[in-house]
Amino acid sequence: MSLLYLILVAIMQGVTEFLPVSSSGHLILLPGLTGANDQGLAIDVAAHVGTLGAVVLYFRSDVKQAIAGLPRALRGRIDTPQARLALGLIIATIPTVIAGAILYLTGLEQSLRSIAVIGWAMLGFGLLLYWMDQNGPQTKQATDWGLRDAMIMGLWQVLALIPGTSRSGITITGARQLGYTREDGARIAMLMSIPTILASGVLLSIDVIREADAQLAKDGAIAAAFAFVSALLALNLMMRLLRSISFTPYVIYRVILGSILLVIAYK
Repeated sequence: MSLLYLILVAIMQGVTEFLPVSSSGHLILLPGLTGANDQGLAIDVAAHVGTLGAVVLYFRSDVKQAIAGLPRALRGRIDTPQARLALGLIIATIPTVIAGAILYLTGLEQSLRSIAVIGWAMLGFGLLLYWMDQNGPQTKQATDWGLRDAMIMGLWQVLALIPGTSRSGITITGARQLGYTREDGARIAMLMSIPTILASGVLLSIDVIREADAQLAKDGAIAAAFAFVSALLALNLMMRLLRSISFTPYVIYRVILGSILLVIAYK
């Protein structure tokens, strides 16, 4: 794998991980569009580690609160905001971990990695995001996030296992449906990504460890670094823009790309 392609993969992962446009969909399409070989599981995991570092750094204040509340949450004591946040993140992650493990262990995950599936997911879930964003109330803030909403958004997040859906996009859709403001809905969605990325990284690392070597470790470090920087920039940009614009620009991009992919898939 050339250095240029490695950097391209890392930047694409970083930029698209938190924007509601589907990172997995873009990474699956990249080899087909460039004619290069698939970057491989190890590079995907390394890029995810980079994006994980970016979201933890950006939301470090919320992360500290969740960590502080984790001991009380694990003891079933949710009498503080920190404990409620920690337990909420755990509850929101469980459905995706279970569904993801089933897909991984049964091999069904590979059957979803097609241009047609990505195209329909890009288009359909993009339009769903637009509908919820335009029609959903904006009456809730992040401090209103409780265990019921955590479970509902966790179920929404399961749909992100379909390539092209976008984990951030579908959880933001769920947040808007529940009535959260655009900025606070995105904030909750980003915090939900932390345990989800961590869980998927641990699962995928089992296979990566078997094939690890010095060159792969070097490539992985490069991918993680570029994914970290690009994800941090993308996060900062999106959260700033949400103060003044809706999710419509991302929806337009999804509709255009999804339509092109469907033409390619059925032509």
